[in-house]
Amino acid sequence: MTDRHYATSPEELPSLAETVSRSGLETMQMVLDGRVPGPPIAQALNYWITEVEEGRVAFEGVPEFQYTNPMGTVHGGWYGTLLDSCMACAVMTRVPRGHFYTTLEYKVNILRPIKLGQQVRATGWCQHAGRSTGIANGEIRGVEDDKLYATGSTTCIIMKAG
Repeated sequence: MTDRHYATSPEELPSLAETVSRSGLETMQMVLDGRVPGPPIAQALNYWITEVEEGRVAFEGVPEFQYTNPMGTVHGGWYGTLLDSCMACAVMTRVPRGHFYTTLEYKVNILRPIKLGQQVRATGWCQHAGRSTGIANGEIRGVEDDKLYATGSTTCIIMKAG
């Protein structure tokens, strides 16, 4: 997505009816293309979608000072939000028309600190998407150094609309 556009009000987000009128893959491609605004959390935490294909989604982001903990390092919640986004969106790409999903639980393993101002890439891969659950894994790597900074896993619930 070259021109990043994020929803700034609830009215800008697609309704549930609009969302379930297309597949999760179609919706994610529309976010990537800028036809649907990105979620406000992505703007607030300085990350953006960079890649969408069936079963795989990537985001890139840069942690800033306001995302630090009392020790001055990047807060684990920033890692968690970035991983939750890429993993859950990877599941979304496998959700059929007429259905929607949400995260049930996720786990994060932080392996090393990300430096403030360092651009990272979070990639999620859907391992399974069935009638009621989706499972995905993800990782955060440095864009320039390709070092592994964190890994994660998620379970999502998939629900039929209506």
